[in-house]
Amino acid sequence: MGEGILELAQELAEVSRLVEDDDVPTTLGRFVHRVVLTVPDCEEAVITVLVDGSAEIVARHHKTTDPVAEPTRSTLAEQLTKGGGPLFDSLTYGEPRRIGDLAADHRWPEFSAAAINAGYRSCVFLPLPAAGSAAAAFSLFSAKPDAFGSTSYDIVLLFAMHAGVAFDNVQLFNDSRTLIEQLRTALGTRTVIGQAQGVLMHRYGVTATVAFDVLKRCSQDANVKLRQLSLELVEAQNLGRLSEALRKYGLNSDG
Repeated sequence: MGEGILELAQELAEVSRLVEDDDVPTTLGRFVHRVVLTVPDCEEAVITVLVDGSAEIVARHHKTTDPVAEPTRSTLAEQLTKGGGPLFDSLTYGEPRRIGDLAADHRWPEFSAAAINAGYRSCVFLPLPAAGSAAAAFSLFSAKPDAFGSTSYDIVLLFAMHAGVAFDNVQLFNDSRTLIEQLRTALGTRTVIGQAQGVLMHRYGVTATVAFDVLKRCSQDANVKLRQLSLELVEAQNLGRLSEALRKYGLNSDG
């Protein structure tokens, strides 16, 4: 039992590790793969996200690849993301939903029929405890009735908690990376505009304020972004083509 717990802890630690270029589907894809490998009798695991009232599958893994079964699995996926089923209940209310025997449960008949047709007899739905704006949930399926008993259910809960944390971490990581890129772009923009000001100051013997006003006016007249205009002038200066670039924007090239 101790070895099993240690192995599970190692699995959770492994899938929780963030890779720099991982996006949300990639990270959650690692989770569903591990869930199917780790949870007893689990044949399929799915993670679905609810955004603006619509459900979207972002990660899915089957224990076996069977092209013949794919049409029935596609039908199940449609039912899974359709409003009014057990998944939507779990996403909407943030509560687990468990169906011990799909053949005997009549709460969601269309969904149960699609799941049975795909070869399943029991399933469980668990909301992921994520702090982000998008709700997400695990869906697990088994070919055996009452497959997700207390032990399996506890394991799934652990995965759900870690998946929720990873879901938040990946979004936070990507948001932070985007912010850093935006800051770098802004810094680069200020730098190139400053260089263009220097070019005009040297060319015309004007102050930094006057040079900046000239850049703004040319940018507006030519309907060109200030950064692009500045970059063109700096590059033209470096290539010895400044006079040509100045004439392009209606500036006196004689200095």
